[in-house]
Amino acid sequence: MLRQIHSLPGLVAALLVMVLALTGVVLSVEPVVGRLQTSPQTEQSLSIAELAARVDQFYPGVEQLERTPSGAVIVSYRQDGRTGVVRIDPQSGKVTGDAEPSTLMQGAKDLHRSLLAGTPGRVIVGLMAGVMLVLSISGMFLLAKRVGGWRYLAGPMRGPWTQRWHAEAGRLAIPGLLLSSLTGLYLSAVTFGLLPDGMQNEPEFPTQVTGGPAAPVASLPALQAVQLSDLRELVYPDPEDPTDVYSLHTANGDGYIDQATGQLLSFREHDRVRRLYEVVYQLHTGAGLWWLGLLLGASALGVPVMSITGGLIWWKRRRAMPRIASNSAGQTADTVILVGSESNTTWGFAKTLHEALVQAGWCVHIAPMNSLANEYRRAERLLILTSTYGDGAAPACAKLFLEKLASSRLNPHQGFAVLGFGDRSFPRFCQFAKDVDEALLARGLRPLLAMDTVDRQSIQDFARWGKALGDKLGHELTLLHAPHCPPTHSLQLMQREVYGEQVQAPTCILRFKPAAASKLPEFDAGDLVGILPPGSSVPRFYSLASGTADGVLEICVRKQQAGLCSNYLHDLPLGGTIEAFIQPNPDFRPAPGRPATILIGAGTGIGPLAGFIRNNTARRPMHLYWGGRNPDSDFLYESELGRYLADQRLTRLQAAFSRVSERRYVQDRIIEDANDMRRLIERGAQVLVCGSRDMAKSVMQALDEVLAPLNLNVLKLKAEGRYREDVY
Repeated sequence: MLRQIHSLPGLVAALLVMVLALTGVVLSVEPVVGRLQTSPQTEQSLSIAELAARVDQFYPGVEQLERTPSGAVIVSYRQDGRTGVVRIDPQSGKVTGDAEPSTLMQGAKDLHRSLLAGTPGRVIVGLMAGVMLVLSISGMFLLAKRVGGWRYLAGPMRGPWTQRWHAEAGRLAIPGLLLSSLTGLYLSAVTFGLLPDGMQNEPEFPTQVTGGPAAPVASLPALQAVQLSDLRELVYPDPEDPTDVYSLHTANGDGYIDQATGQLLSFREHDRVRRLYEVVYQLHTGAGLWWLGLLLGASALGVPVMSITGGLIWWKRRRAMPRIASNSAGQTADTVILVGSESNTTWGFAKTLHEALVQAGWCVHIAPMNSLANEYRRAERLLILTSTYGDGAAPACAKLFLEKLASSRLNPHQGFAVLGFGDRSFPRFCQFAKDVDEALLARGLRPLLAMDTVDRQSIQDFARWGKALGDKLGHELTLLHAPHCPPTHSLQLMQREVYGEQVQAPTCILRFKPAAASKLPEFDAGDLVGILPPGSSVPRFYSLASGTADGVLEICVRKQQAGLCSNYLHDLPLGGTIEAFIQPNPDFRPAPGRPATILIGAGTGIGPLAGFIRNNTARRPMHLYWGGRNPDSDFLYESELGRYLADQRLTRLQAAFSRVSERRYVQDRIIEDANDMRRLIERGAQVLVCGSRDMAKSVMQALDEVLAPLNLNVLKLKAEGRYREDVY
């Protein structure tokens, strides 16, 4: 519900909100310009009477003096039948510039206040302020949920670039937008008389005045008693009307002054309502607070960024929602698939599973988890595919599932399997899927498979789970999920380095160049390359060991016995071409700055780590822990790593080999170096891990043991953005 509240107003009102935001950016410059145009002055020692006397030397036909919130003094005058408005130096009374508002500022002000449409426009502007308030509050809660809780709100943002930009802009802009929308709503309510502004509480106009000749303005006691710093506005009397009076407006109140005697005829202090209005007006405009104006303007700049990225997120979510064919009714199906997805990507995997089961002859019903029925009369199995939202929460379409499950009458003989989708870099990876699995066990249902997970939409993880499910069902089940592939590039194999053939574990370092007249796509070490082997529409992904600036695309591939793509790449002759595309992986790379980086990998996981070291031209501290089989057969990048140690791009290398007499694994090296590891992490080091899931699990356990004396663990490092994985 919160997501619908956030997205619907944003989509409907995006254009109008952007207009208000961009005009607000223009107007936010006004207080800064006013500040720059105001010369330093000693206002506390200068009275209004003295100022008026100085102005009279140059403009005897003064009609009004005004002091702006930024401190500028504006004079409106009539002279020789013409009128003018100028800005003056209060110390000398001389003109410093024209005070007429620019066409740009006036146009922006009219557009911001009423969309150039008068009263109807002011109504729309007030409504848009309400929309902005709803978007800011709902966005703030969604952001907290997305990062895993309020305590992680200042941490690093993860996910696709649209989501990261949307979240980063929101995190920076929300405080200013909350202030702007709240104060804007108040000012709109005042405009339409829904709230008082205290302006009606004016002093009584004097019924009796002296009526004598006007005294010199410098001699008027009431003006001598008011400092320039308190002045808002002084309106001069009509020179041809001896009964007219000065109208004085100050920071504390308003009054009238006799032009002949200079006595204060009446005065009324501002009440609390008027003071509240003036404070709100200042907070909304930044008038007199140039730094606040800049902050509000910077916040308003986030609105176009959030509007554009929010629209793209919505559109991608809509496109990701698949159309399901041959979907059986829930009470006639022998297999029920329930889906929990926040961005609809899990639905794509669920559709692939649905199609495979239908093709195998089963009668399958698929629905959101919120649609859990009280019972399924013919169902033999319940398959649940769900992502996790934020800090272990349920996706929107699964929020009611656990409540419905508690009161359901599901047959305990029905088998079930739960598959969680998530990102291992988040502290509570697939937590909602784990909660669902435990709840189903507690209801007495029979597990077909132990709960499993898919990391970052890995099609390999999904296919592996599908094979296990097929084995359990007694029917071969091949889940070839084919997400939409972007346009591919033709690449030609130019170099191959072969390792591991002596121990029957052939591994190649492959380097490609652009084929024909094409050029390399843009990528960095740590990004992924998707390769389409002949006869398959499903790409296989490999971590890149190079960047575009290196002039080659480099990957490290171990030959798998039944691996379609790995066999294809190992057999590819020099000069042969492949079709590939780049999938950015910006979360997996060294963070900017000088803190040390600890690189941990095993086998082909050294690929991107070697790329990070190669590009470490700034010689920041980098420590590599890597595990292989035998140093004589498969020490990947051995000579290159030796050069990096020599030129200090690599600070330290700790290699471990499992097929030698003194067997060691990479996690053993970590524990052996516990003191150094603790020292580095205590000083802010970042940890990057690349390799198999089993290796990554062992590394996590070893690091938890090492970090225990510091009251730290891997989950805390993940929450701080200091522990990142590329695991397959």
